[in-house]
Amino acid sequence: MENKILHQPAEFKSNQEVRWCPGCGDHAVLNALHKAMSELGIPKEKFVVISGIGCSSRTPYYMNTYAFHTIHGRAAAISTGVKIANQDLTVFTVTGDGDALAIGGNHFIHFIRRNLNLNMVLLNNRIYGLTKGQYSPTSEEGKITKTSPYGTIEHPFNPGELVLGAQGKFFARSMDTNIKLQTEIMVEAAQFVGASVIEILQNCVIFNDGAYKNINDKETREDHQIILHHGEKMIFGKNRDKGLVLDGFKLKVVTIGQDGYTMDDILTHDAHCQEPFIHMMLINMAYPDYPTAFGIIRAVKGDSYGVKMDQQTAEIMAKSKIKCMDDVLNSGDTWEVK
Repeated sequence: MENKILHQPAEFKSNQEVRWCPGCGDHAVLNALHKAMSELGIPKEKFVVISGIGCSSRTPYYMNTYAFHTIHGRAAAISTGVKIANQDLTVFTVTGDGDALAIGGNHFIHFIRRNLNLNMVLLNNRIYGLTKGQYSPTSEEGKITKTSPYGTIEHPFNPGELVLGAQGKFFARSMDTNIKLQTEIMVEAAQFVGASVIEILQNCVIFNDGAYKNINDKETREDHQIILHHGEKMIFGKNRDKGLVLDGFKLKVVTIGQDGYTMDDILTHDAHCQEPFIHMMLINMAYPDYPTAFGIIRAVKGDSYGVKMDQQTAEIMAKSKIKCMDDVLNSGDTWEVK
C-alpha cells in the first residue's frame, strides 16, 4: 500500500489573489477543499481541479494542484475525459447551479449515470452571480431578479432529486459556513468509489444575500437543520429533543418525550440503503415544515465506469492476437517493398 503523504492545507493554496467578493461563501468552500486535500494523504500531483464558468469556477486559479478552467457547462464532460485518461488522478469538479444545471444539465445527469469515480462540488447560491443577478435553475418560484422583474414563474430544480433520478450513488449537502462538515464530506466523497455530488448551499452577498437565512440564522439554525450521520439517530434541535419518524409513507417531525414518542421511535440514518425512498424524502425536506438535511444523505455501492472499463479492456486484450505495435504492422495483408 502506498504511504500517505502528509500535507498542510496551505500547501494547496496557489500564489494567486483570491478575487471573490468579501463575505462570499466561496471562500469557505475553498478553505474546506484545501483542508480535505491535506487530509487525504494523496500526492499533490495526483489532484486535478476542473471548473466551468461562474464565480465558483474561478477555483482552479486558487489551487496549487493541476487544474483546468474550462468552458461554460462542460466541466463534467472534461472531468470525465481526464479521469478516463488517467484513473490514478483524484478529480474534483467545482461548479455552480447555473453552470451545472442549465447549460451543463445534460452533462450533469450523464456524469452521475456513468458513475465514474469523480467528485463534483456544486455551489448553489440560487442566482447567476458572475453575470450580475439573473435567476438560475434553482431560484425559488416568485424570485425577483434582473431577468424576472415580476418574479420567476419557473419551478426550481432540487439538485439532490436530479442525482437520485439519474441513479446517483452518492449525494451530500452542506452549508458554506460549516467548514468542518464540508471537509468531512469531501474526504469521504474522494474515498468513495463512484460519482459523488456535494451540494453546498452558498450565500451570494451581492446578488442574493440571505438566500438561506431561514435555514442558517444563528438563532434558529439548530431547529432548522438536521445533520445526518450513517448509523445515528435522526435527531436535531437546540435541545436535541426533536427527531424524524416514518408516518405511513411520509416523514414526520416529533418531539422526543411527547405524544408517546421515545428515542426508540426515531429513525436511524442508513446512507447505504440501496432503495432511495427515504433518501429522496430527506433530500426534499424544507423549511418551515421540516429541517433541511445536511451531511451524507446517500452513499451506496455500485458498478463504477472506470472499473468496468478496465475489466473490459483487460478481457479484450487477453483475447486479442495483437499485443504490440509490431503485431499491428504485420497483421492482415502485408507487402515487402524493395
